[in-house]
Amino acid sequence: MFSKACEYGIKASIYVAQQSLQGNCVNLKTVAKEINSPEAFTAKILQQLVKNKILDSIKGAKGGFLIEEKRINQIQLGDIVYAIDGDSIYTGCGLGLKECNARKPCPVHHKILIVRKELKNMLKNTSLFELANGLEIGLTYLNR
Repeated sequence: MFSKACEYGIKASIYVAQQSLQGNCVNLKTVAKEINSPEAFTAKILQQLVKNKILDSIKGAKGGFLIEEKRINQIQLGDIVYAIDGDSIYTGCGLGLKECNARKPCPVHHKILIVRKELKNMLKNTSLFELANGLEIGLTYLNR
């Protein structure tokens, strides 16, 4: 459902948020290792998240990535998805047809609309804090 870049972006954001709640700034190598992502690809994703103001970046030997604690609860999962994939998850044909709309729907058009509505609601109402907290207390995992 999400692009690979978006999956890694979500995992990276959750990991950085969890570390930020502990007062840690994390470097690229650590993020890539913890989310099991290629380092060069992770670097591009982290840059995109910084550009879209999801993550903060500190340069230098002790630099890395972090999120201000007060912002972690304000960032929604949908913000991360939009920063990486735009709104493509809400548009386009469920079967990949070039043209699909209510006037000329594909066979799954109306069912996909229902799923997209639920997905949009979940993305809009799930905070990064909620996801990072689940990781922190051991309810969820980023890497197996």
